[in-house]
Amino acid sequence: MLFNRREALAQLAALVALPLAGRDWRSSWGQTLRATPEGSDPLARRDPYFASPLDGTIADYQAGRARGQWTAARITAEALERCHAEGMRWRAIDQLATNLIAIAHESDLRLRKGRLFGMMDGVPVFAKSIYDMNGLRTTGSNAEWGSKFKNDVLRRDALEITRLRAAGAVVLGKTAADDFAYHGNGTSSLTGQVLNPYDRTGTRTPGGSSAGSAVAVADGMAFTALGTDDGGSNRIPAQFTGVVGMKPTFGLVARSGVIPTWPYLDTHGPLARNVADAAQMLAVIAGADPSDPLTRSVASNEATLATLPQLRDDALAGVRLGVVSAHVPREQMTAEALATWDRAVDDLRAAGATVEPFDAAVTRVNYRDRFAEAAKARNDVDVDPKAPAPTANALYRYFTGRVSDPRMGDPKLAVRNGYAAYRSFYDVLPPTFEGAVPLFDRPMLDDPTGRSFALSREVVVRALADSMRAANVVAMVYPTMPFNAPKATDPWPDIRTPLGYGNWLGIPEVSVPAGYGADGMPALNVSIVGLPGEDARVLSLAHAYERKSRRFRPPPR
Repeated sequence: MLFNRREALAQLAALVALPLAGRDWRSSWGQTLRATPEGSDPLARRDPYFASPLDGTIADYQAGRARGQWTAARITAEALERCHAEGMRWRAIDQLATNLIAIAHESDLRLRKGRLFGMMDGVPVFAKSIYDMNGLRTTGSNAEWGSKFKNDVLRRDALEITRLRAAGAVVLGKTAADDFAYHGNGTSSLTGQVLNPYDRTGTRTPGGSSAGSAVAVADGMAFTALGTDDGGSNRIPAQFTGVVGMKPTFGLVARSGVIPTWPYLDTHGPLARNVADAAQMLAVIAGADPSDPLTRSVASNEATLATLPQLRDDALAGVRLGVVSAHVPREQMTAEALATWDRAVDDLRAAGATVEPFDAAVTRVNYRDRFAEAAKARNDVDVDPKAPAPTANALYRYFTGRVSDPRMGDPKLAVRNGYAAYRSFYDVLPPTFEGAVPLFDRPMLDDPTGRSFALSREVVVRALADSMRAANVVAMVYPTMPFNAPKATDPWPDIRTPLGYGNWLGIPEVSVPAGYGADGMPALNVSIVGLPGEDARVLSLAHAYERKSRRFRPPPR
């Protein structure tokens, strides 16, 4: 790889201040708040837009707790009220967990003793429906799968849930998604079409597949939520619901305990209302684990527990950003989308960046050809990130982890139970369970087409990196998608986007709101995109853009 993941985690840690148990962090937060002019931050609770700490930032929420203005138990109860009202109204909820007030109360006890685990301690969060969670079923938002496993209340957490709980987060439950995270529309055969809270007609898609997670944070049911992204599943709903969505570097976050998608493309990351909160969540969930063979050995998340500086508002000062013409299809964009994009570029420049055309070696137009050429130059097999064997092996590994609960029995029997439902979406798999059995024990790293894809990825990313260095470009910027949310029942505009480009290259991307249309709907998000391992850098640049532009506003209530 082109980067050391230990260094990537260390850089990510340097973005967020994670208070240590026993440190007197409360006074520093208080000084920060006192130094902030009244009403200067639209994300802060003091702005009249907001009626609850749930509508502000994690930092403001924790500062209010430190001042005794509210407790985690009280705000968790309020979050649950919103879930039962707004969450059900928008069909954003898959399942809610139990004993949440008690869990929040434990965080309040730690606060009184000065022993919070960090900034995520006592923070209400959500996870997507494909995540395993102790005490809940894993439905995958699919009616058939949900029926097949209707009695399987799991006794394990996905690795990311384990890490969030260890950080003290209050995991409220699971959000609705497209079936098995396969599509980008927010349509679940189990819970129905997730609705967009900005759309009063009830017809516009919130995007997907991480639809419920995006809606939950946009509407203030939680501060952050976990999503997954194989071809835009975090970034699409981020744009359509006007929130921050991140696709981290491929392999930075281990994916164990989650119904698998495409092993060589899938990345897990945060959705939030602001970049700082997304960085807080990523700092907790990032890190490799032996249970996910496509991550690499890195320092444990304890490396993030240090007294580190916060995101900088001036991170864009003196930075050169590149705009690839193929990633901004101006001739196909509406006048409103173009105006929003051009204003975003002006905001980037106003924040101190130089934004110029960039002739990248690898673009949305040629990246697949570059992968194929790299394989041919090695006399290797054709690349295929969606090969049957890695997908089958990932599904088998998922159920092997689930059967730590003895009631699940033989993992192959468990796979058989859900195979038809899963295969109806991931149809690269053999038509029958019996045909898939020989693939289960074939390690995904041994698949020739997957290996070829991974090797080509390194070559192609190196070419992109060389062209960025030659042009002195620190990051690329482009519209996350060049159009806003269509009706959920309509075909999408026939406009190609760089969404798949980002997954094939495994590069980190942060999607940030850029404004709203005349109809009140989110109009566009700006994507800030770097090279593998530069998650800390793109988060910092995105934060600086967000602070300069201040485009987020909550859905109407």
